[in-house]
Amino acid sequence: MMVNSDTLLRAPGTTLRSVTSLFIFILFCAVTTATSSRAEILSDTPRPYDVVHRGGTLRLAAAASGGTLDPQINYSSQYINLFANVYDGLTTFKKAQGPDGNIVVPDLAENMPVVQDNGRTYIFTLRPGLFFSDGKPVTTADVKASFQRIFKVGSPSAGSFYSVIAGADLCLKTPVTCTLSAGITDDPLHRTITFHLTGPDNEFLQKLAFTHAVILPADAPDHDTGNTPLPSTGPYRITAYDPNKSLKLERNPYFRQWSAEAQPEAYPDAIEYSFGIPDETAVTAVQNGQYDWMAESIPMDRLGELGSHYAQNTHVMPHAAMYFLAMNVNIPPFNSLKARQAVNYAVNRKAMVIFYGGPGIARPICGMVPSALPGATDFCFYSKAASPDAPVTEWKSPDLEKAQQLVRESGTYGEAVTLITADTSVEMAMGAWIRDMLQHIGYKATLRPLNRAVASGYMQNSANHVQIALKDWATDYPSPSNFLDTLLGCENFHPNSDSSINIPGFCNPDIQRLIDQVKTDSNLTAEETETLWRTIDRMVMAQSPVAPLIEKKTVLITSPRLKNFFYTPVNQLLFSQVWLH
Repeated sequence: MMVNSDTLLRAPGTTLRSVTSLFIFILFCAVTTATSSRAEILSDTPRPYDVVHRGGTLRLAAAASGGTLDPQINYSSQYINLFANVYDGLTTFKKAQGPDGNIVVPDLAENMPVVQDNGRTYIFTLRPGLFFSDGKPVTTADVKASFQRIFKVGSPSAGSFYSVIAGADLCLKTPVTCTLSAGITDDPLHRTITFHLTGPDNEFLQKLAFTHAVILPADAPDHDTGNTPLPSTGPYRITAYDPNKSLKLERNPYFRQWSAEAQPEAYPDAIEYSFGIPDETAVTAVQNGQYDWMAESIPMDRLGELGSHYAQNTHVMPHAAMYFLAMNVNIPPFNSLKARQAVNYAVNRKAMVIFYGGPGIARPICGMVPSALPGATDFCFYSKAASPDAPVTEWKSPDLEKAQQLVRESGTYGEAVTLITADTSVEMAMGAWIRDMLQHIGYKATLRPLNRAVASGYMQNSANHVQIALKDWATDYPSPSNFLDTLLGCENFHPNSDSSINIPGFCNPDIQRLIDQVKTDSNLTAEETETLWRTIDRMVMAQSPVAPLIEKKTVLITSPRLKNFFYTPVNQLLFSQVWLH
C-alpha cells in the first residue's frame, strides 16, 4: 500500500511522528483484518452460555454522553449499540458474528410472521411469559401503543421506516391523535398483533428489528423522556444517568432468556459508562485497564503505537459506515448546484483517509453506498478530469481549479460559510482541513466544533441555519436505503426539528419515486434491485446535496482483561457477551 508522501506532508497538523505511526498501522491493519475475518468465520456457530465467565462490571469511556435515553428517539450509534443489550422488538438481528449477524430473527415474537395479502399483512404472535424490568407483563396492547408512540414522540425514522403502516400518514400530520387503528390490530386472547400495510415493503422486517421499534409499556409518556430511563425487556436495565458524568446498567431481575439468537443471557453483572474522558486520555486509560472500551475514534497519532505495542487488543472490523459533508440546499451559498459541485471537486478525500487513520482502515468514496452493501458506489463524478457526464471509476485527486471556477459561476464567491463538526480530534482535524479548502476556493469560512452529544441534533434542526456540516453515518440495517433514503429522502426532512435526519433538506420527486419503487416492488430480482440503487446514487450525486468523503472500518481497542470479543455487523461490540478476567 503506497501513500503519496507529498500529500501527507501538506496535511495541516501532520507531523513526522503521525506519518510514521500511519505506516506502522497500515502494516498492522493488513494482519489484523485477515485475523478478524478468520475469527468471524470460526465464530458463526454460537457458544453455549458458560456460567464460569459470568460476573464483573464492564467499564466504558466516552468524551460525552450520547443524548436522550429514549430508545425511540435517540439516533446516535453510541446509545443504539448500548440499547441492543437493554430493549427488544418483535424482531431483531441475530446476535452472531460474521454474515449471520445480518439475519433477522424473531425476538419478542414467537416466530417470524405469517405474511398475507401479497406482502401487505404481517401477523405476529407474542411470546408468553415476557416481563418488563418493573415486573409488569408484556402484552399486545404494549406492542400497539409502542408503534403509536413512534409517531407521537416524533421518532427520526417514523416517516422513512414506518410510514407504510396504514394510517401512518395521519399520524405524521397530527401525531397527538395517532391511533394506527387501520394499521395495527391485536388479539390479546391469542397474543397476536397484525400489521396492515398500504403496500409491500421489502425491508419491513429489518425496520421492525431496528431500535426505534422496541416495545415499551403502553403507559410510557408520549414525549421524549430525556434523562429518565424506560422499563426494558433485555438482560439489563438502566438504573442511573447523569449526562454530565455517567450511566449505569444493572441486570434486569425479570429477564429470562427466551432465545439465544435474539437476546442471549448476559455475562457482566453491570455496565458503567463514564463521560468526560477525552479520546487521547481514553486510549491510555483502556491500555492501562482503567476502562475496557472507548466510544470515540482512535486519534491518528496513537494508531502506530497501538499497531506496534497493543496489537493483541486492537481490532479492525468491517462496518458499512462513512463520513460525508451535508450541504443545506435551501439557504445560501449551497442552494446553488454549482456551489455544491465545487465542494465535491475541491475536497481532498485522500487527506480525509489520512485523518481517519490511513488506507488500511478507510478509502475515498464518491457516492453514498459503502462497499459492504449491495449496489455499492462504482463511479466518481467529482475528481480530476471527471464530471457527471464523464465519470471515472474511482476518485483520483481534487480539482481545485474547476472548484474555483464553479464558485465564481455560482455567484457565491466571497460569501461567509460556517462548517459545523463534532469536537472529536478526528472530526476537528478533518474540519480544519475542509475549512481551509473552503477558503481556498473562495469562501470566508470558519469552523465551529460542537460537543458530540449535541452536534447531530444541532445539524439536523433547520432553525439553526446550518450551511454545511461534517457527519459520520453507519448502517441501521444492511441496505443502501439507509444512506440514500434515510439521509436524503423527502419524508425525512422535518423543518425546525432536531429529529430531521435529512440535514441538507433535500427532496427530489423523481429520485423519491425510484426509491419508493425499489423498496416496494417485490418482483425485482437482486440484480435489478442493485441496478436501481446505483441509478439512484448517480442521480443524487448529480444534484450534490452531499459530498461523500470516505468509507471506514471500525477500529476498537479493549482492555487486557476483556475476553470473548464479540462483534456483530449491526451493533458492533455486543457488551452483554464479553468476559471480564
